[in-house]
Parts: sequence; structure tokens; C-alpha cells
Amino acid sequence: MSTTPPLDPLGHLADDLAQVRAQGLYRPLHVMSSANRTRVTVDGREAITLASNNYLGLNTHPRLIEASLDALRRFGAGSGAVRTISGTMALHEELETELARFKHVEAALTFQSGFTCNTGVIPVVAGEPDLIVSDAFNHASIIDGMRLSKAPRVIYRHKDVAHLRELLATARREGRADGQAYRAILVVTDGVFSMDGDIAPLPGIVAAAEEQGAAVFVDDAHASGVLGRNGRGSVDHFDLHGRVAIQVGTLSKAMGVLGGYVAGSRTLREMLVQRARPFLFSTSHPPAVAAACIAAIHVLEDEPELIERLWANTRRFKAELARMGFDTGVSETPITPVMVGDSAAAIRFADRLLDEGVWATSVVFPTVALDGARLRTIVTAAHSDEELDTCLDAFSRVGRELGLIAG
Repeated sequence: MSTTPPLDPLGHLADDLAQVRAQGLYRPLHVMSSANRTRVTVDGREAITLASNNYLGLNTHPRLIEASLDALRRFGAGSGAVRTISGTMALHEELETELARFKHVEAALTFQSGFTCNTGVIPVVAGEPDLIVSDAFNHASIIDGMRLSKAPRVIYRHKDVAHLRELLATARREGRADGQAYRAILVVTDGVFSMDGDIAPLPGIVAAAEEQGAAVFVDDAHASGVLGRNGRGSVDHFDLHGRVAIQVGTLSKAMGVLGGYVAGSRTLREMLVQRARPFLFSTSHPPAVAAACIAAIHVLEDEPELIERLWANTRRFKAELARMGFDTGVSETPITPVMVGDSAAAIRFADRLLDEGVWATSVVFPTVALDGARLRTIVTAAHSDEELDTCLDAFSRVGRELGLIAG
């Protein structure tokens, strides 16, 4: 009998992980043992967090908590099935009706996350006879959705409407490789870009698409609850209702809960119910989640002062960082990157801030380019002036210590 130990068929993973560590790109998971408020307990330490997408503090809003508890008692902890079997509850239908009303569209459909929304919707609306034209900085979920669609795609330079217009004109003029015209052309963009915090030039994108009979798809994950009236998103912000075919959003950021949704025509919703694989093969939202999301929509409509406070805090925080000498890139929204460049330096910066009681996440390759490492910060409506002062003092102190700003 051979005494040679069996080969590890996945041994390459250990080598790959060692390489990640050697490159200085290893990122451990930080663990919270508290509610995700402005002050949290992370890795056993107290800190003020700038690391959350919880823009409005809705995850702990009393109306969301009460709605969730009521649904939990009435309907139980889970829905029990996928939507097309027995997992569609009245709460799911109510949520989608409320979302459609809120977004000023005919219909909406919810998914388990914003990521699964993009990977579910894009393959249904675009296939091999079609063309997708995508912004170079679009989110990973859009990229994966395009790959799953099998539709040919071209990339336009980030926010470059002139380049987009050129690509669309070429596509209409030359058509597909087989000489046929494209059945449909889909222009896809984030509404707010998640790493740089800049806003898509949506009026120009829509106009360019309309010139060539293309449809526009906007992922408003970071615009929902932030831009537009009562947080209706980038389409509302630019007053483009009726001119954007597909709007995707999340329920897990400014809405404070969990999930994704697509908003558009009734035909779009019905086709997704028939063909979108994440919808067809994943159990639906627990009742408590759906109820909390409904409550979040109502809070956005009833308490506009939350968004006003979010933007007031954002303006103050950005201005103070700039005064200190930090580079916040091209941000136009509460997503405020603090540009560092070197990955190891960004990780060290985040570690030292956490030592000082401020949690700001370092973002390095492959999430951003190798030379684009940064700290990604988001202040929320719930941060107090005192908490912002504490964070700014820590940024100033650690930034000087590490030589990132002048002493």
C-alpha cells in the first residue's frame, strides 16, 4: 500500500492566499458586536463608524423596528419558499406596489439583494442579438450580469457622453458581426459610483441613448434615499421620469434593511417573474424584512429632514478634510474617498484610525486600481456634530503622523 499522502486538489488556494498576503492586500473581516449605529463595538473596541452604507440611520429607526416585530409575530420568521411556489406573501406585493408608487413607474419587483437584481435582470433584458454599452466604472454586479447575459458589450470611458454617443452611432451604423441590426441596445450606468462618489451625467446619457433608440438602465444603489425628492434617486434628481427604462435600487443602504428591486414597466416585471433566475430560485424575503422596507419608504416621505441632515453633515465633513489637505477625489455625494494611492499605506491608515476610535474602511485592489487605494468614508444623518469633530481630529492627527498631510 502506498504511504504517499494524497494530493490536495485545492492546494493552489493556499498559494493564492499567500500571494495576497505578500502583496499587502489581505483584508481581515472586522466583527461588530453591537447595532450598526454611529458608535459601534468592532473587534471588541468602541469606535465611531464611517464604514457603513446606513446613510439615514434607518436600520434602528423605531418605525422600522416596530413594523418588523409586528410582521414577525403575525407571519413568522421566514416565507417558506421561492416566490413562484408559495413564497409570495401579501407583504411582498405591498412592498412592490409602494416601490412603484415611490419611483413613479408602473411596476416593481424585489430581489434578495442589489447584486442578485443586476445578475437577474440584465440576462433577461439583453441577450446574444443585443448590445450592452456600459460605463467603465460600473459596479461588479453589473459586470457579472453582463457576463451572464451573453450579450456582446462595449465600454465607454467613465462619464464620457461624447464617447458613449460615438459608440452608439457606430453600433447602429455597423450592426452585429453577422450583418444584422441589433435587436436592442441597452446603456447601463450606475447613478452614483460606489468607490468615487461621483454622479452619472444622466441627462446626457439619456439624450445620447434616445438619439439611437437605445434603452437606459440605471443602478441607483447609492442614489436611493440620497438623491431626488425624498430620496427617489437619480432619475428624479434630474427629472427624467419616463425616459429611463429600468431603475435598479437597493433596500440595504439608505433604506436600512435588505434586498434589491427593479422598477419599470409592467411588461418588464412580468418577464422577470418568468425568467429571472435569482427570483425564480431563491427564497423570498422574510416577512419582517418586507415590512421594515415598507416602513422605510414611509419614513423617507414623512421625514425629509433626515436627508437634509445627511447632506449638511456631508458638506461639513468634506470641507474639513479638504482644509486639512486630504484629497477626496471627485466625490459629489456622501461617499467620500480619502485618496492614499499605496495599498499598504491605506491599510495602515485605517488601522491607526481604528486605534484612535474611528472606523474607516481601507479599499484596495482588486476593488480599485493598484494605485487607487483609499479610505472610503460615509457620514450619515445620524452622526452628531461632536462625533464628526472626533473623527476629523483623528484624521488630522493620524494623517500628520503617517505623512499623508503636512504636519
